[in-house]
Formats: sequence, structure tokens, C-alpha cells
Amino acid sequence: MKAEEFFSKSEEEQIVAAIKAAEKNTSGEIRVHIEASSKEKDPLERAVQVFQELEMHQTEARNGVLFYLAYEDHAFSIFGDQGINQKVPVGFWDSTRDQMQTAFKKLAFAEGLIAGITEAGEVLKAYFPYQSDDQNELDDSISKG
Repeated sequence: MKAEEFFSKSEEEQIVAAIKAAEKNTSGEIRVHIEASSKEKDPLERAVQVFQELEMHQTEARNGVLFYLAYEDHAFSIFGDQGINQKVPVGFWDSTRDQMQTAFKKLAFAEGLIAGITEAGEVLKAYFPYQSDDQNELDDSISKG
């Protein structure tokens, strides 16, 4: 299966809507990247590579978050930029990861991503609250490898 076929059009629209809704709570920037395989890399290592390829490190506050999913490998990762990691406690992403993993085990990938994105928007607002002059610095669409 190709990455373009992994989510239905409706699921993809729901995920993008979740990103837009989450970004109304925070100045953090959220993206989702899906691909069949992490190319024999650890999913976090691949997420870091994709993060760079998507130029997510270019945000003003360095507060981008990438939700990375390699569906054939049954692997995923959540990667936050240095601006986030400097402010949040160790284990910050654990509950988000656990919530996503529960859905993924049921093969509910869109539901898991939406839950993770929604939680990210909620928890990031404490560290990166939405500003009235906030600009959407990154594309909200799902990137595919």
C-alpha cells in the first residue's frame, strides 16, 4: 500500500482538522508524516531526519512537533523541536504516546493520530500559548514518504 492510500480522504480531512484545532490552542506547529517504512532506521532517528527535510526547525520559537508513522514497520515517534524540549519536563510526550499506541494496537491509526494531536495542542498551550498575532508557519497537510 502506498502512503497516499493509507488514510481515506475523510480520515485525512479529520487529521488536518485536528491539527488546525490544536494550533488554535498553542503557537506550537504540528505536522504529520506517514510512510511505509522508516528505511531501516530507528523511528525517532527517521523522525528527526524528516523533521529536518520538512524544515520544521525553521519556526521562530523552535516549537514544531512531528508525529511520524511508519505503518509497515508498526512504528511511530513524536519529535519536538529544541524550543519545546528546553521547556517541558522529561517524559512530557509519554501520555500522548501511550494514548496513540492504544489506538494503533486496534488499527485505528487516524483515531490515534487525532488523539495525539489533540493532546499535544492542549498540553503545549501551557508552554506556548496561542498569541493573537500568531502565524501558521508550517503546512498543516499530511506529508507522505
